Amino acid sequence: MNTFEMIALEDTVTQVKGIICSDMAGEKVMLSVKNGKYYNLGETGGVIWDLIENPIKVREIVESMKAEYDVNDQECEIQVRSFLDNLIREGLIHKNI
Repeated sequence: MNTFEMIALEDTVTQVKGIICSDMAGEKVMLSVKNGKYYNLGETGGVIWDLIENPIKVREIVESMKAEYDVNDQECEIQVRSFLDNLIREGLIHKNI
């Protein structure tokens, strides 16, 4: 049974230290020094990555993404929360409740 709880809108997230990050042709690519893996966040993921450089509430990320992209409220929230959940699973961000 999976006991992972999806990130909530009121959670605060921020990048972990030790991530080497670069912009390549408009996409954000990263190397985690801790786990030795490369990641390509793409353009949209790169926007979120930049937003979480400092601690920020998930709700604020969703609002920022809705202002930047033509997406409905529910779809934006689902996509942002899912993306952040993946970053947490990979050990790339911290979640502070």
